[in-house]
Amino acid sequence: MNSDGTQDARGTHATPVPRPAAPPDAPAAPPRPAHAPGMSVADWLNVDRPETRPGIWRFGYTTPKAASEGERIRPATIVGMLIPLALALVVWSFWRRGAIPYQFTLLRLFTPNDWWWGGTLANPARFEGQAIEQPGSEALEVYSGLFFAALVYTVGRLGGWPAVIRHFLHRKPQPARALYAAVGSLVTLSFVFPDAFPGVHWDALPVVQPLFSLIALMSGGYEIYESAWATNLLYALVTALVLWPFTRVGGWWGIARSRLASHGGAVQPGGAQPVVAQLRAHWPALREVGQQQVADLLTGEVLARRMNDVDCARIEDSWKRARAKNCVSEFADTVLRQGAAAFLHPSGSRDLERRTVRHDLLTGQVRIGQWAAAERTPPAYGGAGAAIGPETLATSLLVVGPSGSGKTRHVITPAAESLTLQALTNRCAVVVVCSAGAEVGEDSSYDVIVRLGNSASAHDLDPYADSDDPDEVAGFLAEALAGDLDTVGSERATTTLAQLLGPYKAAYGRFPTLPVLRKLLEGDSSALSDLRERLVDDRHSVWRRELDARTRHTGTPGDAAPVLADRLALLDRPAFSDFFGVNSETVRPFSLRAVSSHPLRVRIDLPERAHEEASRLLSRLVLAQFTAIVRDRPRAHFASLVLDDATGTVTQESVRRIQRLRSHNAGVVLALRTVADVPEPLHGPLYGAVGCRMAMSGVTTWDGSRFADTWGTEWVEIKDFAQHTVFADQPMTRAMHALRKLVTGKAATTEAVTVRQVERERWSASELAHGVPAGHAVLSLTTVQGEHAPPLLVDLRS
Repeated sequence: MNSDGTQDARGTHATPVPRPAAPPDAPAAPPRPAHAPGMSVADWLNVDRPETRPGIWRFGYTTPKAASEGERIRPATIVGMLIPLALALVVWSFWRRGAIPYQFTLLRLFTPNDWWWGGTLANPARFEGQAIEQPGSEALEVYSGLFFAALVYTVGRLGGWPAVIRHFLHRKPQPARALYAAVGSLVTLSFVFPDAFPGVHWDALPVVQPLFSLIALMSGGYEIYESAWATNLLYALVTALVLWPFTRVGGWWGIARSRLASHGGAVQPGGAQPVVAQLRAHWPALREVGQQQVADLLTGEVLARRMNDVDCARIEDSWKRARAKNCVSEFADTVLRQGAAAFLHPSGSRDLERRTVRHDLLTGQVRIGQWAAAERTPPAYGGAGAAIGPETLATSLLVVGPSGSGKTRHVITPAAESLTLQALTNRCAVVVVCSAGAEVGEDSSYDVIVRLGNSASAHDLDPYADSDDPDEVAGFLAEALAGDLDTVGSERATTTLAQLLGPYKAAYGRFPTLPVLRKLLEGDSSALSDLRERLVDDRHSVWRRELDARTRHTGTPGDAAPVLADRLALLDRPAFSDFFGVNSETVRPFSLRAVSSHPLRVRIDLPERAHEEASRLLSRLVLAQFTAIVRDRPRAHFASLVLDDATGTVTQESVRRIQRLRSHNAGVVLALRTVADVPEPLHGPLYGAVGCRMAMSGVTTWDGSRFADTWGTEWVEIKDFAQHTVFADQPMTRAMHALRKLVTGKAATTEAVTVRQVERERWSASELAHGVPAGHAVLSLTTVQGEHAPPLLVDLRS
């Protein structure tokens, strides 16, 4: 088997042989910038992708304004801030004019008696017997400074100014926050030291002079200021006190530490360099472990536009795997030799020919629409982009909607396109099963295309999935042939097939072709006798006993072989004469087991128009093989199966296997026109097995009731308003009420409001059937970690 899952003429059990990628020196076509319209790769890498709730498009996401508490200042808050400020300005103006006597202020309680005198600031009282012309001038300056500080503190506390300033500045990103703080500090310093700013003509705030006067009073004179260093030291102290709160709010220390770290000493060879807040386009994770040369090479490739988003995501994932396996040196050697073409996908492709939706390969998300800003939408989702990714697809997705509702166009095609892109990063493998002609991507977007029933197909489907276990193969075929039947149990069908496949494998060394298997199930005497003759050796005694048991059950009332043979006849038609291992010389058999070890992109086209029942049988076969294969593989990459039409595919056994996929890093996407395409006993188990559910517009109330039961109820607060007539006891009041009724025509009433908690369905069946606009859907998501996104309305056209 080659790395693309195909097999050569050596048979269906050839040893897998990886196909080498293109040589490193082969010139690769320059990548097309398809990550985001009008954006370079470097800018795309540097866009912020914050951690959010499930289903939110993380690329450039910012918290909506309605989602943050207190971002909008209410008018009452503004009034509460301005009233203390206005009162403080009035009080300060009275103080400066001398209209407030000192003895009426609280400062009198905190100053020594020998600092006090009668009078006001404008007319200070003199101490009797003193000959000083202006006694107490130093104390007056100190009092003014203390009174000003008391006013500032009172305004700040009563008006809540510090909290409001911190709230808005802390929401600003750096360096904008530091810039705002710097501007605020310069404005404040201009009020403290107006002489230091040319063009400023206002008076200085009472900060510096009261401090100087206080030191003069405590030291006994102004002799201390005869020294220049003492004066400059005091000025520096005042400046530091003014700048300190702006330093804290603006985060200047963090920026200073980052700058010092980035311009620090040289890194020793092989040593690690401390990583500061660097742009993602400069590959800081590589610089952290000392891989400066590799990081510089990749940075140059990004800035020169020789890398696209697929290259960046592929190399970043390869780097994570190399660190996990302690293979950093091998990773560095490969990147230095091949540059942006390192770790290419086996196909050699670096992008898709055409993209129809937006992708973010760093997060693995694909944008499918926009969360509607409806009443029941949480603020974090309102107006944000709606996206799905491997973390949600790993819990499997069920999409239900009538024909024309946009299942393929808005959900299946974006999901398939996203998975094929991620396969190019060696991150996942994808198998898309659709009808011939379905628009699920260009042919060049897939490594293997199996066109069943089309003679021009280059690949065939191995019905045995390259397995050597007869019991496992019998389980595949039993699920496909009789999984949707009530008359034949799955265990009986598996036993019947195993009793024929095991002996045939022992006798011929391979499994039979489907026409031969049909003959064995029909009890063809020549086929059975020929098989029995090949098992005469004693080493085949066990298989001979199995064949004898099958022969004894042939023709009994409970025999499942005739039903299985009739079902198998659907594939034994002229349209499929060259498929299923019959003609392996012209058509290369493809085994679905290849997706367990290779990041393959596979598309299987079903002949739905002429062979509808055969297509459903093949869909069940592919689903059974996929769910069984992913259980026995290493969880290196994500594996996904996309069924564009899952009608008749869901069985009791497949539901149990789908539920276990999330623990094996795999998931399926199922699209149904109506839930009636699934047997009714499986409705509840199917909705419980998948973690993501989507109801398209136009579903019936019957289908909507299944979603309503699954999504359950929630507690909501409702208000009941009631009008009660007022019956007055006093004659004057009754007369006034009568006059009011005569004039207005309405009796005097009073309004009563009752608030209560009630349990209500998140989405009722009627709302899903009649309240979802065209082009919209209701989507709920669940991640593998257990995070939930409630069922919300999504605009798939945005």
